[in-house]
Amino acid sequence: MQVLSRQRGVSLIEVMMAVLIFSIGLLGLASLMVMATRSNHAAYLRTQVVFLANNMASRMSANPAGVWNGSYNSNAYPVAAASAGCGSGSACGSAALATHDQQMWSSQLRVFLPSPKAAISCTGVGAVGYNPTSQINYRPPYGGTCQMTIEWTETATGNQATQTAGAITQNFTWSFQP
Repeated sequence: MQVLSRQRGVSLIEVMMAVLIFSIGLLGLASLMVMATRSNHAAYLRTQVVFLANNMASRMSANPAGVWNGSYNSNAYPVAAASAGCGSGSACGSAALATHDQQMWSSQLRVFLPSPKAAISCTGVGAVGYNPTSQINYRPPYGGTCQMTIEWTETATGNQATQTAGAITQNFTWSFQP
């Protein structure tokens, strides 16, 4: 007596199910890689912001007379590029050096950050009793404090429920003494 097998194609179904489960796992891995890339880019932008803020603070500490005179105070960074007449090989005053620093920093903001906006505000500038030429040797060279705000846009990672992604504005605010 011969027994007929009625399990034809069962192994094919098992293989198809294994491929389906493996594919779902690969899709999850791919979305994880996309999220990791976005997070790495956001961290890169934040590192650039800290670098740029330190860069401008260093420029300001090298020109205390310009800080005293309020030459760095502005709510409209990045500024338009123009010829400041102050560069390598030419001497310039504190206001011209501040203009040169603003233009160089604005150029860096445009290169390293998407849609940058920045503002610098220093307190105590132009106050009675400040004389940059007679007080230049005192430490700290500038008695007030400055506040720097840098804004840029980042790509949002998206909401799990709606699966939407867009641009969000980030900001970095720093109070310092140049």
